[in-house]
Amino acid sequence: MKPFRKNVAIAVDGGGIRGVIVTRALAMLEKELGQISRDTFRLVAGTSTGAIISAGIAAGMSAQRMFDLYASMGQVVFKKTLRSMLFPLTRYRYDPQPLGKALKEAIGTRTMSDFWNGYPRTDVVITTFDLLTNHTRFIKPWKEEYKRWPVVKAVMASSAVPTYFPLIDNRYADGGVGAYSNPCYLAAYEARFILNWAPEETTLISLGTGRGPYKYIPAQASHFYAWQWLGPVLGAFLQSADDQQVLLVKTFFESMDFRRFQVDLQQDIEMDDPTKMAQLIAYGDELGNKLLNDVTDPAQDVIPLLPPGH
Repeated sequence: MKPFRKNVAIAVDGGGIRGVIVTRALAMLEKELGQISRDTFRLVAGTSTGAIISAGIAAGMSAQRMFDLYASMGQVVFKKTLRSMLFPLTRYRYDPQPLGKALKEAIGTRTMSDFWNGYPRTDVVITTFDLLTNHTRFIKPWKEEYKRWPVVKAVMASSAVPTYFPLIDNRYADGGVGAYSNPCYLAAYEARFILNWAPEETTLISLGTGRGPYKYIPAQASHFYAWQWLGPVLGAFLQSADDQQVLLVKTFFESMDFRRFQVDLQQDIEMDDPTKMAQLIAYGDELGNKLLNDVTDPAQDVIPLLPPGH
């Protein structure tokens, strides 16, 4: 693994229980570096499950502890009940209380400003989509409107996946509802223009939670009925948005040491399926090995939006 530069940031994608993949990989990184992630990253950005992991890093939790919590709490948070079995007759599938309780036990009563005022000072960017104003909000510890937000509320707002969990304050939904399921561009922007880090002195690590397998045969698609387009169109939208964020960082922050890591899933693993723990751990080991050996995602090597010397 190439050495990190003076300033180091991390951005973590959304993905529900697939956060196991990232925490497993981060545990391998911490073992390699001999320190917890908070001692490495001064800027953390996350969406949904990435928000949970980012808040955990900023709170000083080890990646191993976060991995253990994911492994033990998955069956509790995504417990199959009458509510989930009757979906879509119900408004959402899962009771949010188990997730909220686990977060409070792990993070405590911290407010967002505690990350900015504490030591070491850590900038945290958490995304959530505001249905009332119809735009993505970026919850940060130094912004006046979010300073007093409990960290648990911010994380719950970012994780309120529509149909899976209820809205927070009747308005805040999962940050991935917008274009920022992959928040790497947000992290690059925050580093350069808010923290004033020189790109030449900055390393940005971007961790994905698994790219789903291709499962649609073009010849079959020509015979789709209207409802059959929902899955492939939604999948294409989400994947394209994720890769677009990578392209934006590569295009507009050329001198930044940007490293995007992702694994290709050989089978679907839904965000609420904790029964695939063995596979998730294996993918986590794969992502960790890529991280330690600088095997970046091929999406990082696409042609830039702008020509050289723009």
